[in-house]
Amino acid sequence: MTVRSIGRGLRILHDALPVDDCPFDWSVQHRVATWGRTGATELGAVAPPIEKLVVCHGDACSPNTVIAPNGTFAGHVDLGMLGLADRWADLAVATYSLEWNYEGDRAAEFYDAYGVERDHEREDFYRRLWDVT
Repeated sequence: MTVRSIGRGLRILHDALPVDDCPFDWSVQHRVATWGRTGATELGAVAPPIEKLVVCHGDACSPNTVIAPNGTFAGHVDLGMLGLADRWADLAVATYSLEWNYEGDRAAEFYDAYGVERDHEREDFYRRLWDVT
């Protein structure tokens, strides 16, 4: 249930926070300009088009999702990088983190709970961006 709860929790965040009212930026361009290391500029030049603009967590790794004692989603912590970006910026990092925090490939379970089909191209791009920003 925990992986499913992480997926549900991220969907709740993405659906609840109003894009029009968010003053923070987590876009590819912002990340490359602010934190880019070797390879970041090249990635910024080949970013896929935004699939869905949302208020992203910015560090949507598993430990930043609070799980209630009964295994359901309870909240998010560490929101210091919250900002507007394609939802795949969070989805890719969330599933990347599953590889570090859980046994086996749990991405399908996560994406099912979030309610989106896996997009390997966007997932790969945003994971590479994560690694260089």
